[in-house]
Amino acid sequence: MEGTLAAKHITVALAGNPNAGKTTLFNALTGLKQKVANYPGVTVERKEGSWQLGDSNATLIDLPGLYSLDATSLDEQIASDIIRGQQQGIAKPDVVIAVVDATNLERNLYLVTQLFEFGVPVVVALTMIDVFEKQKHEIDVEMLSAILKVPVVAVNAKSGRGIDELAEKATSVIGTTQQIPYSFEEQEESGARGKIFARYSFISNAVQESTWHSDQSSHLVSDKIDRVLTHKFFGLVILVGILLVVFQTIFSWASLPMDLLESGFGALQETVKSALPEGILADLISDGIIAGVGGVVVFLPQILLLFLFISLLEDSGYMARAAFLLDKLMSRVGLHGKAFLPLISSFACAIPGIMATRTIENRRDRFATIMIAPFMSCSARLPVYTLMIGAFFGGQYVFGFVSVGALLMLLMYTIGIVFAVGAAFILKRTILNAPPPPFLMELPPYRLPNLRTVFQNMLTRAWQFLKRAGTVILAISIILWALMYFPRSGQEPVVSSQQTEVAADQQPAESVQLRQSYAGKLGHALEPVIQPLGFDWKIGVALIASFAAREVLVSTLSIIYNVGKDENEESETLITAVREAKKDDGTIAWTPLTALSLMVFFVLAMQCMSTLAVVRRETNSWSWPIFMFVYMTVLAYVASLITYQGGKALGFE
Repeated sequence: MEGTLAAKHITVALAGNPNAGKTTLFNALTGLKQKVANYPGVTVERKEGSWQLGDSNATLIDLPGLYSLDATSLDEQIASDIIRGQQQGIAKPDVVIAVVDATNLERNLYLVTQLFEFGVPVVVALTMIDVFEKQKHEIDVEMLSAILKVPVVAVNAKSGRGIDELAEKATSVIGTTQQIPYSFEEQEESGARGKIFARYSFISNAVQESTWHSDQSSHLVSDKIDRVLTHKFFGLVILVGILLVVFQTIFSWASLPMDLLESGFGALQETVKSALPEGILADLISDGIIAGVGGVVVFLPQILLLFLFISLLEDSGYMARAAFLLDKLMSRVGLHGKAFLPLISSFACAIPGIMATRTIENRRDRFATIMIAPFMSCSARLPVYTLMIGAFFGGQYVFGFVSVGALLMLLMYTIGIVFAVGAAFILKRTILNAPPPPFLMELPPYRLPNLRTVFQNMLTRAWQFLKRAGTVILAISIILWALMYFPRSGQEPVVSSQQTEVAADQQPAESVQLRQSYAGKLGHALEPVIQPLGFDWKIGVALIASFAAREVLVSTLSIIYNVGKDENEESETLITAVREAKKDDGTIAWTPLTALSLMVFFVLAMQCMSTLAVVRRETNSWSWPIFMFVYMTVLAYVASLITYQGGKALGFE
């Protein structure tokens, strides 16, 4: 047998219910020898790794978390196709490792009975055995193995218990034919329903004969905790408190490393500029490539911290409770209960928020959440809000003590949430329409998270972001750099005499270059379209530049208005320049209504290439990010148009 195994490549599939410990076992078996991709043509994540089976180096495939193999969802269809050997690019498994939670034996065994019917050899890995035994329950592993007619191995991925035995048992069954340990003969006339009664009858007998429970319920402690944590009022209060702690921590902990990364890449840019002779090459490397890479890497602290907390909440069992609490509320607009965390995460940054939608199993629910996540006002919008409020609404109060700026900030967040809810309601009843799936959510016992799994998930997600999204972001960064860099001096476009005079007599080199660049030309071309919103061509240039990152609008306006690109949103010099800015015809460029129109536009518009790159990665298609960009831009334009033109009609200017 050893020689036979060494001569062929072995494929092993790992199947199990969500929260059964499958991911922890997969990480223990494969270590760092694993890779993540998507199945061809779909967005379901594919994880596989290398597992040593005797002298053979087997490929271990981690199937999506499943409750059944009825093929009523994309995940179930993919798992079914893999086991049958019908999935493109994946060999038919030589053996299936069925991961079964010992604390939820009866429910977990239903999937195992379905696996028997595929004819592929099965080995049962009994997880959570340490929790089961601590509760003073007993299970006769040999008896259960005899009843199921498959090897059963009690494993503990943390301590390594049963790992070697699992490899031995998997090796021993390769090449055999799986038996079905029960009969469908008595249920043939009742069809599929009869098969379900037959499976459950067999499972019930198997559990009764092989297990013994102490007087304490296996979920006794969890049940007591759940009386508080899943309470319809106190549970929500506690959830809000946990989320506040999580995101306050993300904000506070991520700020220092993000600032250090920004400073580091800024210093690297200066070093390159000083080391290389002036010219296109130096500018491309410093302002195009290094700035583009920095724009990617700066998000890493937030992504790592978010997935740290997601992994901790999932492994501890609390994530299922949070989804249970919010499902009723979220389902009213067609969203899954698990959508709450990605959406709240998006208030910090839509990128980790969109990546967090992977906890949503259903494809349509996941896509609906992705499509509305950017409506949450992320931290990158804050500099824009701050500049506009500081320039036109600072020092103003309602009722003598309520800051107008604070009210406007609250209004911007509210607008984003309202449009997100409306968009979700429409999307789930049109292009993402589907019969609402039954809310099937296991509330697993509370347990201590596996730190190895937590950190491995963090590193895997971070590397995926850098590898997939980073390449797209870098490419777009270079394109935007080129638009603002070319044409250079001596290739000046035709401008009015007034513009030429101003450019020659007053404007520094950076502002002159921006005027004559392709981005400047685009701004002029865009002006007739954005004039109804109260914007001139200079604001158009800033809108184009802000596609690199929303906050870039501030530094671009600093260049346009000749105050230096290093000025920030709180700079009095920039605030004064914005207030006093003139259009080419000499009229005032900015009014409070213009500022409000711009804020509304930024709440709703998709002004972030990084987000689109991540959407491309998560949906495995360019059609979804293009759709997102178009529909959000249209909404932003219409809302800004109504704001500006409606304000003018009411006499506000």
